[in-house]
Amino acid sequence: MGLKLSRWRATRELRVGQRDSGGPERLLDGSVVLTRLEAAVNWARKYSFFLYPFVTACCGMEFMSVAGPRYDVDRFGAALPRFSPRQADLLMVVGTISHKQAPILVKVYNQMAEPKWVLAFGVCAVSGGFYDNYSVVQGIDTLIPVDVYVPGCPPRPEMVLDGLLQLQQKVKEERWSDWPRGQAPVSRC
Repeated sequence: MGLKLSRWRATRELRVGQRDSGGPERLLDGSVVLTRLEAAVNWARKYSFFLYPFVTACCGMEFMSVAGPRYDVDRFGAALPRFSPRQADLLMVVGTISHKQAPILVKVYNQMAEPKWVLAFGVCAVSGGFYDNYSVVQGIDTLIPVDVYVPGCPPRPEMVLDGLLQLQQKVKEERWSDWPRGQAPVSRC
């Protein structure tokens, strides 16, 4: 059901794009699609996230719920979690990050190929949460760049899906000149 919905949306977007572009496509009777290369690549990237779940704490249960059949992230093209950072383009940081784990998180981020995106999942990843102490990183954006923040303790699956939709919108509007971002500095760990 989710895959059918995703295909329907993708097909609908292409048809809407054809209709809006007007002239030359109509002259060729719909046998060609004219678009910018950047728009076509961004459209493909938008529906093909390969996520790397960096799960450390209680938000992991909510992550499992989101990945399960009820909420089904497959609808957004983020179905197959990768457990090698070299095969992933979306890093989901789920839960509390301690200063002891920080170098590992930065290493995982640096091993991912460009382009890559980061989603901070839960209030502990976003801001340290209620762990306002010396051992917890007060927000992963002090270590690596974050594209989408999903607050909540833990966030509801609907909030995570909303975060994925926001990330898809961001990917759709990105320019190639935004990449590469470069390595996260290890010295901040």
